[in-house]
Parts: sequence; structure tokens; C-alpha cells
Amino acid sequence: MSLEELFKGRGIDLPSSMGHLKKTAGELGLPWGRRTRTYNSRRAQELGKWAEALGKGDEFHLAVFQAYFAEGRNIADISVLKEIVGTIGLDSRRAEQALAERTFKEAVDRDWEYSRTCGITAVPTFMVDGRKVVGAQPYQALEDFIRAAGAKRK
Repeated sequence: MSLEELFKGRGIDLPSSMGHLKKTAGELGLPWGRRTRTYNSRRAQELGKWAEALGKGDEFHLAVFQAYFAEGRNIADISVLKEIVGTIGLDSRRAEQALAERTFKEAVDRDWEYSRTCGITAVPTFMVDGRKVVGAQPYQALEDFIRAAGAKRK
């Protein structure tokens, strides 16, 4: 669905919010494109668990981030996910099999249940000792949040 449809009636200034996200991504050195649509990420989440089990979770998540946020690609599309898997050196046929068999459905269900239990309603959400910071944040905001929770600099 379009981002306009997604946020309709929520009182969100979409151009301003997208501008803030682009600025924050730029400050953090993250790729960011002109995304106009949102896609169901459930398959990508299940495939992320599969990639994690094979020791390639970080690479998969970074590749999905690039595909979705920088390139605006449809991460609900199995062919897109298979292509992403191939770019990180995993077998796309096995990825498709894991999706077809829903091998990691329960693991993702548990993650979703845990997020509901914690009151998480948006991504990203950062949590420490029950306190939360929601949304893309500059590095300094996250550092301040972690320090307020008691972390000490090494």
C-alpha cells in the first residue's frame, strides 16, 4: 500500500516525517531512498530467522534494509527475497523451501508476541529496563538513552 494510505487519518505530516528519516539516515551513514510504498515484511522476517540460523543474519538484515529503505523494493515478493539471499551467498532454493514450509513461522510469532507484551507498536524501538525510545534516532540520542539506563563508557 502507499505510505499515504498507511498513515491516512493519523495526523502525520508524511513529507516532514520522511525528510526527518532521510536526514537521520544520512547522519548515520545509512542508505535511504525515496520510498513511496510499504510492504508486508512477514516473509522477510521468517527468512531473517533462517539466515540467522545459518550464521548470515546480519548480512541478510543489512541487505533487506538496503532493498527496502534505499531501493524501495517489495520485500514481500519471494523472487526479491531469493535474490537478496543469493547476494549474501545463501541458497535461494533452500530459502524458498523454508518460506514454503514456514520453518520459522513460530519463531517470528514468538518475537511478535514478545513485542506486544513489551508494548512495542513501531519500529525501530530500542528498550532498556522497560524504558523505550521509538523511531529513527540520532546516535547521540541513543547514547544518552543507554547512559540514562546506567551504562558506563569503557
